Amino acid sequence: MLLQRFTRRLVLPLALLVLAACATPGPVDTRDDGGRTAKTVESQSVEEQSVEGQSVEKQSVEGQDFEAPQAFPEVPSEIRTLYEQAVATMGAGDFVEAESRFSEFLLFYPEYPGAHVNLAIIHTNSGDDVAARSDLDAALALNPNHPAALNQLGMLHRKNGNFLEAEAAYMKAVTVKPDYALAHYNLGVLNELYLQRLDVALHHFEIYQELVGDDKQVAKWITDLRRRVAAAEQTANVAD
Repeated sequence: MLLQRFTRRLVLPLALLVLAACATPGPVDTRDDGGRTAKTVESQSVEEQSVEGQSVEKQSVEGQDFEAPQAFPEVPSEIRTLYEQAVATMGAGDFVEAESRFSEFLLFYPEYPGAHVNLAIIHTNSGDDVAARSDLDAALALNPNHPAALNQLGMLHRKNGNFLEAEAAYMKAVTVKPDYALAHYNLGVLNELYLQRLDVALHHFEIYQELVGDDKQVAKWITDLRRRVAAAEQTANVAD
């Protein structure tokens, strides 16, 4: 079962990204399957992004409304279209072109955090963690409570072995947005695979399942975790 999880979570469905092309500008977001599988760009979820482990970081497209600062005027339709085209290009797997379009968008609206988050996802997928971290720092400087940026930061920390920092980022994401399913998923992955906190992992996978509905694969993981948690409790009781 663990091998099946690992294999499944190394898959990165980019189809979710295309959804953003039909929405107003919003950051592509991710789920971290930490090695299980990734539905990304969280995102996030392209999470998912890639993933690994038994549970995979997920990246998905975040279809939220354009988050222009209050001081900004109405975003011109051609600029909004530029952003949507960038997301669609990203979903098609052309990261070079997507990077160019997001960068062009930021020339007009440098204070829009979602574009910085999407550039972070692109740079993470190309292996440039330094640039990804710079992108996330820019997004969080604009909005320290940006859920997608925090989720992506958690994935970057997890990737680099900074598990407690990853946990802190994910927890902040679900604190500012309790119904942020991707971060709950990533917390499940992190706690099960890296922190060995099975009960905590179960808790977050259950929240994720409640938020997204029937995810058959996660349902299997929940069943398995319930069995393992019960077995651990029984062993502890016998020891006592």
